Amino acid sequence: MADGDPALGPRERRDQIRQLVASEGFVRMEQLAEAHGVSLMTIHRDLDVLQSEGWLRKVRGGATAQPSALYHGDVRHRVQAMSEAKRLLAEEAVTLVEPGASVMIDESTTGLAVAGLLPARGPVTVISNFLAVVNLLAGEATIDLIALGGAYYPAYDAFLGMRTTEAIRSLHADVLFMSTTAVTNGHCYHQSQETVAVKRALMESASKKVLLIDHTKFSKRGLHQLAPLTAFDLVIVDSDAPESDLAPLRAAGVPLKIVSN
Repeated sequence: MADGDPALGPRERRDQIRQLVASEGFVRMEQLAEAHGVSLMTIHRDLDVLQSEGWLRKVRGGATAQPSALYHGDVRHRVQAMSEAKRLLAEEAVTLVEPGASVMIDESTTGLAVAGLLPARGPVTVISNFLAVVNLLAGEATIDLIALGGAYYPAYDAFLGMRTTEAIRSLHADVLFMSTTAVTNGHCYHQSQETVAVKRALMESASKKVLLIDHTKFSKRGLHQLAPLTAFDLVIVDSDAPESDLAPLRAAGVPLKIVSN
């Protein structure tokens, strides 16, 4: 690892640290301290800040970009995780979109998988706060794209906050496709209050609400409750979800659609 510049300010140093962790997956604290010519205590503080911003996860001896039960993970890692399940969920979801429809998509990578299939269903209006969706669909001839602005959160690659929710409430869509960080006791949970506020606004602004969840969501945890699964018109789940997780949802009246290869 190339030596860093010890004259860098905290912000520049942290930018270099997060980029390195995202690139290598795991970096030890000693490596970071030596590379930047600072103390281990300084690196501890840097990692605490970066973890609080959602860039990485601080673990014993260093930092990792891999998601955990409480850390949503870097966008690049989230795109790669459960990619086959996301493809199946997206292929089922997109059958609900008719030409001329208006579609909202949240900042989930499962929603991003749906976005990739929408040009073939066009003409379609797509509304999203997820910059990855905006970049993917910009310039597509069959897509009328509406990007939701607000405060940009780089760790989520998305726009969140009060201005985003205000922009959402000025619109109405035929269908919303969204995912969640975790499903616990029949409810969706997320790590960030800002994320919950935006997702609630999206749900209020769509005629049909569709939740896409792969089976790993049942083993994850989140801090902030969003909504019960009964609040959705359809919940699409991959077939690897255990019946022990699905049975209580069926009993509660959750409208489930199970997809498989």
